[in-house]
Amino acid sequence: MSVERELQKRTSVCELCGSEDNLGVFTVPPATQESEKDSIYICSTCSGQINDPETMDANHWRCLNDSMWSTVPAVQVVAWRMLNRLKAEGWPQDLLDMLYLDEETKEWAEATGEGIDPDDVVKHLDSNGAVLQAGDTVVLIKDLNVKGGGFTAKRGTAVRNIMLVHDNPEQIEGKVNGQQIVILTQYVKKN
Repeated sequence: MSVERELQKRTSVCELCGSEDNLGVFTVPPATQESEKDSIYICSTCSGQINDPETMDANHWRCLNDSMWSTVPAVQVVAWRMLNRLKAEGWPQDLLDMLYLDEETKEWAEATGEGIDPDDVVKHLDSNGAVLQAGDTVVLIKDLNVKGGGFTAKRGTAVRNIMLVHDNPEQIEGKVNGQQIVILTQYVKKN
């Protein structure tokens, strides 16, 4: 059965504003394939304003006062994201303060970076100021004594598939000589 038919079983109106006109499937990012779990049934007005923030009409989104209480996680995620986009209007902050998302739904809502203060995002930078991401390959720019490892990681050693230490922007993890070690970002450069 098609995703649209599954969503029509769930609702016959826009899951955000309640409109009955021009309804269609909207897949909630970061999901890329339509599925009932990752999609909502919304009108073209809501879809257009979600996809093009320049056309956003803050008063249209007062409907979130009702839809944010949906039991469908995908609807909750879109409501949370839209309320964060509109935070400067004042009234959305009150709704955000009331909105409860379980941990998994909150992670989904934050997955696109929406609603997160840019100053709160932890950025890992190499010695040249290049942004490091999980899975990158870096090269050591200095010989490093590995405490507890009994060896020295030599300058020029490539460390593949690094992991970021999420609460410390100055540290990454990677394997050197078959051992998982913590490395300071000031001693690496992105390859």
